[in-house]
Amino acid sequence: EGLAQKIVAGDVPETLKGKQVYSLDLGSMVAGSRYRGDFEERLKKVLKEIKTRGDIVLFIDEIHTIVGAGSADGALGASDMLKPMLARGELQTIGATTTDEYRKYIEKDAALERRFQPIQVQEPSIAETIEILKGLRARYENHHHVTITDTALQSAAEMSARYIQDRNLPDK
Repeated sequence: EGLAQKIVAGDVPETLKGKQVYSLDLGSMVAGSRYRGDFEERLKKVLKEIKTRGDIVLFIDEIHTIVGAGSADGALGASDMLKPMLARGELQTIGATTTDEYRKYIEKDAALERRFQPIQVQEPSIAETIEILKGLRARYENHHHVTITDTALQSAAEMSARYIQDRNLPDK
């Protein structure tokens, strides 16, 4: 979201100016696939649209799931379909995953690993988390029909940091 806002504001390098960020939900694409090749056809349509438009940056959360996604009984998997476009520079992609999952899935596929440049993102501080939450507040207020105070955001960030140890801010 932050990247999309910076693109709109023009506060990005030339290679990103005028781009739109689309999120690819692989789980949803796989979920409705009943027959062999359904997923492959869906992903082909998405990739064709991205290539035709030329102004899309693709965001894939849990990018490690592209390894093997959709591949069954001879069908191409998501990573196999993305690699040629990535190699030719036809697809700008940002992926998010954990270090462990990157090592387990992405690093083991040398051709896929060559297409990405890992960037380590450190956990934000409590103060930074509060600012992130302030940016998301309106969305949650509208969705849940509630008002969220600054004090509530501060308490949520502080207590999450203190009591939830198995996840990172702001995801806690």
